[in-house]
Amino acid sequence: MNAEDIQKASENLYHCLRSRTARAPLTEEYQDISIEDAYQISRRFLALREQAGEQLVGKKIGVTSEPVQKALGVYQPDFGFLTDAMWVKDGQVDTGQLIAPRAEAEIAFRMGKRLSGPGVTAADVLDATEAVIPCFEIVDSRVRDWRIKIQDTIADNASCGVFVLGAQEASPRDLDLAALRVEVHRNGSFLSEGLGSAVQGAPENALAWLANTLGEYGIPFEAGELVLSGSLVPLEPAQPGDHFTMNIEGLGGAEVRFV
Repeated sequence: MNAEDIQKASENLYHCLRSRTARAPLTEEYQDISIEDAYQISRRFLALREQAGEQLVGKKIGVTSEPVQKALGVYQPDFGFLTDAMWVKDGQVDTGQLIAPRAEAEIAFRMGKRLSGPGVTAADVLDATEAVIPCFEIVDSRVRDWRIKIQDTIADNASCGVFVLGAQEASPRDLDLAALRVEVHRNGSFLSEGLGSAVQGAPENALAWLANTLGEYGIPFEAGELVLSGSLVPLEPAQPGDHFTMNIEGLGGAEVRFV
């Protein structure tokens, strides 16, 4: 893709975000789109949000677990960016502000100090993390009917919509993150369960991957930033009236209501 096409694609995705409309996959319109092109689009998409007043608060890793990979037909992880406008602090998600929301139960990391690749290990991630927090990420797609390939979801900010953090947190050094078990309920009924090991063997492995991948772009984890590590369970469509709850043994819970 040339620079003009990359700019046009980012502006189109931004328009879809603001108008809450979906578009055809970029991989259909631009058959030569590469993963590098997609990340350039993602960065410019973020720049448009920042120009509108949003502030960067962290990063997210997507497509890290086998259930999510199978559901989306995408078989490698990717990353996107979190802004303050995506952080739903009261747990009430307005479905009218989204297109096709799906809920994921995750573990969020709050960084205690700066971390930059290359060469970052899982141990480095744990050392740099101030706290881990139960989290619902509500993924959303500006691509019609979730017909995405890896380039589509990368360009679309890793299909991120909004996120909700739980009230409890803990030091990751006090926990075996791979062994943490999450149980998710929707409207009071059991929905799914999973382990931290579903995320690249352990959530800290996913963060090490991201730190090293971002290092190739000269982008660090900054102290105070949040990093979402990826879903421990299959993603689930959400409708107005739905109430999702999750509990991670030894860490705590989170909940989100869709209105």
